[in-house]
Amino acid sequence: QESKLIILANGGPDGLVRIMQTQNYEKLLWTTSRVLKVLSVCPSNKPAIVEAGGMQALGKHIKSGSQRLSQNCLWTLRNLSDAATKQDGLDSLLQNLVELLSSDDENMLTCATGILSNLTCNNVYNKTLVTQYNGVEALIHTILRSGSKQDVVEPATCALRHLTSRHQHADVAQNQVREFYGIPAIVKLLNQPFYWPVIKAVVGLIRNLALCPENQQPLRESGAIPRLVNLLLRAHQDNQKHGSSSQQAFKDGVKMEEIVEGCTGALHILARDPTNREEIARLDSIPLLVQLLYSPVDNVKRVAAGALCELALDKQAAVLIDAEGAAAPMMELLHSPNEGIATYAAAVLFRISEDKPVDYKKRVSVELTHSLFKQDPEAWEAAHNTLLMESNYPEEPLDGGFHGYGYSEMPMDGIDPHMMQEDLPPGMGYDGQYRDQY
Repeated sequence: QESKLIILANGGPDGLVRIMQTQNYEKLLWTTSRVLKVLSVCPSNKPAIVEAGGMQALGKHIKSGSQRLSQNCLWTLRNLSDAATKQDGLDSLLQNLVELLSSDDENMLTCATGILSNLTCNNVYNKTLVTQYNGVEALIHTILRSGSKQDVVEPATCALRHLTSRHQHADVAQNQVREFYGIPAIVKLLNQPFYWPVIKAVVGLIRNLALCPENQQPLRESGAIPRLVNLLLRAHQDNQKHGSSSQQAFKDGVKMEEIVEGCTGALHILARDPTNREEIARLDSIPLLVQLLYSPVDNVKRVAAGALCELALDKQAAVLIDAEGAAAPMMELLHSPNEGIATYAAAVLFRISEDKPVDYKKRVSVELTHSLFKQDPEAWEAAHNTLLMESNYPEEPLDGGFHGYGYSEMPMDGIDPHMMQEDLPPGMGYDGQYRDQY
């Protein structure tokens, strides 16, 4: 580590990047890329390489005729990419990465999908570009070809999740996933055996896909709803086992609380479709959703209240929601400082009280008076419609990168053992610094 800091203090990143930008001699470029690769896992050197134009310089060589040079550049770019989400001038790099997704080389796919995942994270411009470069189709084909290769499937799914949310062409991407026959393959990833980072990414992607009305039926027909309900139940049970301790339930590095929130959020959006609502209610999910109203986590309460709000549009489901005792926690949630929670709570109370005696309606009306709706029985509808029109929730973090899980390093020819020790160890580098939301 000390030697890396000495290199940094003496302007090493700038000089190395300049070589990659200006030189053509393959052996010099290869040697330089090896040094940059070692430095790319150093927290101090990484941002310096990015700021020096390292992404653009390395990107020039990823389609080089020299395989050892292109692979070194790809691994280095992968390690740098989580620090480069705000970089400009990556248009040609993004286009080349999409084209590399047609490769059969697993190392190349691991790098290309990982870089795309991080560079499309919270970057509207990059999302739009990758969508326009036919990135959706390429990523779907990559998932179809990769089978159980989790170090390719997870970042590919994360990249699709980013492309289907929060940019001007998100609806195009949502439609393309269906048009290129991606929905059955994506839902199939929820099958056992579970690898939870993949599950987490898929659940968020399904939620985004459900925002497109044309995707609701294909998602249902692919079996998304029972899988989501099953995952929700399993994750909630695991969470409850740890409920009495301060330690959270983790599986493969993923918090089960995040799976609970993700599955509930996906069911919430799927429940916008009347047929889906019936299936969700038929799977005995209402008791569990009511339980989640007592969660200490605001995001979980919000998506649970949102799902119940949609289900309550069906009279029979509204009766079941009321029978499960939802009114009491909903009354409490009316006064939540979280506007989304309060809005959904008001909507549910309004719907389950429609066929109630006058006294009950009066009590609900009093509660609504003291909440954000101020005696306006239509106010919840306006607020609710505003929430429905939003792709995501404003109080949440945006896209999440995915968490690295120790990629195996690429084989490197003729490298000296001292340099090998500096290479990317399991679990280091490319560790998705963003908390995941959809």
